[in-house]
Amino acid sequence: MVLQESGEMYLETILILSQKSRFVRAIDVGEAMGFSRPSVSRAVHLLDEGGFIQIASDGALTLTDTGREVAEKIYERHTVLSNWLISLGVDAETATEDACKIEHDISEASFRAIKKHIGKD
Repeated sequence: MVLQESGEMYLETILILSQKSRFVRAIDVGEAMGFSRPSVSRAVHLLDEGGFIQIASDGALTLTDTGREVAEKIYERHTVLSNWLISLGVDAETATEDACKIEHDISEASFRAIKKHIGKD
């Protein structure tokens, strides 16, 4: 299954929420992302079918190894790009919003070059 940007965002959100709480539910993801229950339910189902998450009988969501790998990659991109834009003088809110847009489309080569340039590689 090829992930779209929205799928990557769901995985990143599950990762972030799981760092704060051991029990992450679809409703938590929906609240964090501002999405409706039906939208989250559909996305969670697709991520489960794709092997990116597992849904426990109590509703807890956990990332599979594959899901965690994608989530950590997107989260690293978000963090590095946000911090880089802030260091260039962009205000934090704009930097965060822009990083969120860039993180899904930037090539691996360009991201590595940015990391190398700022000394994060």
